[in-house]
Amino acid sequence: MIFAVTKSFIGILGASLALCVTARAQCPVDTVIIKGRVVENANAHSKVRVRLVYPKERPGESGEVDVEDGAFQIPVEFVTMQSSIFTNMPKRCGRKPRTVVITLLENDEESDQVLLDFAKNFKMVDASAYTLRSEVVLNGPH
Repeated sequence: MIFAVTKSFIGILGASLALCVTARAQCPVDTVIIKGRVVENANAHSKVRVRLVYPKERPGESGEVDVEDGAFQIPVEFVTMQSSIFTNMPKRCGRKPRTVVITLLENDEESDQVLLDFAKNFKMVDASAYTLRSEVVLNGPH
C-alpha cells in the first residue's frame, strides 16, 4: 500500500516538474502600444500601419488601425523568443524590435512615415508592455 502511494506521488511529482520546465521554457509575448494623431486633413479613409523591424532588417509583426477624429492607438504584440541555430540551447527571451515603422495611409497610399528607434523612443510600462515616450504626430495630405 505504501509502495503504491509513493509510486503515485513520484509520478505526480515528475509530471509537475515536467510541466514547470515546459512552462518556464516558454517566452512571453510583449506588446508595443503606439498612440498618436494626424494633423492636417485626416479623412475617413485614413489608416495607420505599424511594422516592427528586427536587427539585420528582418521584418516582424505588424498591425493596422483606422484614424478616428484625427487620433489613433494600436497595440502590436511580439514574441520575445530569440531564435538560435542550435536547437538544444536554452531558450532566450530577449528579442525586441530595433525599429518601429509608422506609416499613414490615405486611400491605401503612403502619405507620411516615421521611423522610431525602439531603444530610444519606447519605455517599458509593465512586465510585458512598451509605450512611446511621446505621442507620434503624422502629417496628413496637404
